[in-house]
Amino acid sequence: MQSIPVDTARLGVLRCAIAPEAKLGNPETQEVKRDREGNPVYTVAVTVRQDRRRISVIEIAVSGAPKGIEEGQIVRVTGLTAFVWSMGERHGVSFRADAITPVHSSPANTKGGEA
Repeated sequence: MQSIPVDTARLGVLRCAIAPEAKLGNPETQEVKRDREGNPVYTVAVTVRQDRRRISVIEIAVSGAPKGIEEGQIVRVTGLTAFVWSMGERHGVSFRADAITPVHSSPANTKGGEA
């Protein structure tokens, strides 16, 4: 699997679309997927809007439960990496981050909807 570091400063405003959810390693048993250190893996759906273009939604995996993340909230993504994968005829890109944290904006910044 090829890994590609992503410069999040070029992605524009990142906003939580779906709050953190535990990623299931086995949907039948509801077993939560774990990283190499044994920490539970969570996914957060994040909207990306760059230069007033259309909005894309990406799901980002992160180790441990992100704290203070709510739907609609602007977030900071640290250490984002994209992974290109293929399995048979299926292929795609998955995303993983070191951390996802809330951006706390001042009242002046919230009027325009972006911080």
